[in-house]
Amino acid sequence: MSVGQGASLNGFVPFPSDNLWNKDISSAPVDPNSANIINFIGASVGLHADFGAGQYQGSTIGIPYTVVDSSQPLIPINYTAYGSESDAGPMPVPLTAPIEGYPNPGSGDRHVLVLDTSTCFLYELYSSYPQSTSWNAGSGAVWDLLSDEQRPYTWTSADAAGLPIFPGLVRYDEVAAGAIHHAIRFTVPNSSDAFTPPASHSASTSSNTNAPPMGMRLRLKAGFDVSGFSAANQVILNAMKKYGLILADNGSAIYVSGAPDDRFDNSDLHNLGSVTASDFDVIQITPLYNNNSYPSGNAPTITQFSASSTSVASGTPVTLSWQVTGASYVIVSPGPGAVRGTSVSVTPTANTTYILYATNAFGQTTSSISITTH
Repeated sequence: MSVGQGASLNGFVPFPSDNLWNKDISSAPVDPNSANIINFIGASVGLHADFGAGQYQGSTIGIPYTVVDSSQPLIPINYTAYGSESDAGPMPVPLTAPIEGYPNPGSGDRHVLVLDTSTCFLYELYSSYPQSTSWNAGSGAVWDLLSDEQRPYTWTSADAAGLPIFPGLVRYDEVAAGAIHHAIRFTVPNSSDAFTPPASHSASTSSNTNAPPMGMRLRLKAGFDVSGFSAANQVILNAMKKYGLILADNGSAIYVSGAPDDRFDNSDLHNLGSVTASDFDVIQITPLYNNNSYPSGNAPTITQFSASSTSVASGTPVTLSWQVTGASYVIVSPGPGAVRGTSVSVTPTANTTYILYATNAFGQTTSSISITTH
């Protein structure tokens, strides 16, 4: 991946090819309730590209992202709302990272998305407010872009459905390259109190069986003729035929998410509005869970978390080691954050308690160790 705001991924696709975001669903069966769900959304509602060039009412259009490298320092994250369902910091999120809606983000979702090209981890924050040396955020999540990470069932993320945001964005570098190789994020005004993978969280109290659950996937009908659209819009529409749209949040009806880029043609993107909900099928929704009914299993087991020394001179490297089974991802806080493997070197300059967080679909397990400096 290149480095910078809105940088090109140069063909890199987040997550393995078997990940649900990257799954070819062009031949997947249609849900028996598809027509009713489409009518609930509004059969005549047209697509809306919620991204583009320039600004609308003083804010850029879309959800921005930044790619950093190993030179980016780790920044503390303070959670203000959903800390119990969030991943511990610190994270390599620059205090200057663009907030959704910049330069005037207002009181919207205020997402901040950062990819670290040196580690292939993705960091996402919701309701983000930079402080002098840290971030305040409503919630946050870390995503290992090299594995099929699963957040705990019923946990949110930086998105209502407990999903990553970045992998579902339409990006200019993909459109310009001629193909999008993943599903696309979208929103609807009303959802049900249910979710289907890859989502892990619902965002409603409705039991209406015609209301769409989080994680539901729409697929543009194979027979829909895209030949009358521009080359750029054909790329977007063909991705909707092959990978579909994944419901990620409550919002405006069939608003399709993307990253802002001044190279987009807003007038051309507006032509996508002629594609309506009736041009889509709902892919079979299975399995279907809610926040009171979901698979049970064992949280990760930490059998060892130790340090090469627990009393060192300030600035002396210490190796932290662990043995964990059943974890989808591991975080060491207050640093170095998200890691792979079974050990990491830290350099405490003051008395520090390090916490190991091991997480999978069934929960999170922690262990701690204190290092004294002298």
